[in-house]
Amino acid sequence: MNALTGAFDWLGAGKNWRGDAGVQHRLIEHLGFTGLSMLVACLIALPVALWLGHLGKGGALAVNISNIGRAIPTLALLALLSLTPLREHGETPTLIALVLFAIPPVLTNAYIGMREADRAVVEAARGMGMSGGQVFLRVELPLAFPLLMTGIRSAAVQTVATATLAAIPGGGGLGRVITAGFNLQNTSQVVAGALLVAALALLVEGLLVLVAHWADPMRHRRTGGTGTETDGGAGAAASGGTESGGGTGAGAEPAAAAA
Repeated sequence: MNALTGAFDWLGAGKNWRGDAGVQHRLIEHLGFTGLSMLVACLIALPVALWLGHLGKGGALAVNISNIGRAIPTLALLALLSLTPLREHGETPTLIALVLFAIPPVLTNAYIGMREADRAVVEAARGMGMSGGQVFLRVELPLAFPLLMTGIRSAAVQTVATATLAAIPGGGGLGRVITAGFNLQNTSQVVAGALLVAALALLVEGLLVLVAHWADPMRHRRTGGTGTETDGGAGAAASGGTESGGGTGAGAEPAAAAA
């Protein structure tokens, strides 16, 4: 309890927020790591996952490779990269490790979301004369959106927490607050750093939940009927199933209209 009280006292001291070693500067560094890593991970994983999910080919291999990547400890990967010539390029080893860490959940969820799109709705859209691109953009992608965003949200939260490891090889971010606390044998500072990381992770998740809700192209369809909003793959399947309940043609129309 004393450590927790001391942590809030440490956070309340204005001097701990100022300067190059202050919380404000470390927070900006942390957000920079996380944001850039997530951007690169999405640019790599999403096109591959969505395209393979649309084709229905090669996805199992990609997902299995992605799952193998999850088994590699991030700290070990970061340590190995820090031993290579990449260490001479600033935060590059940290960014590579975080990108590799963020890709698996984004890729896996996006691929599964595409494959779990109601096949009856997809086939109905094709029967209505939609091209492959139109089916992808107007039917499959809207139905896969909840699971796609779940993967991005999961990866972002994990990346925020894992980015603290950047401090171990001398990088920046909120992890430096924690390592500095260890070096000074200041337990209150260590707890304060951990609280900051946890609060940032919760804030990022909350913001992405709001983004997923308001950006969902089928938001009104998912909240219609029973009035209960659904989430994830089950939500997409339930939504698609409800829409196709009156016949395949009736199911495809709302999906296309929502786009």
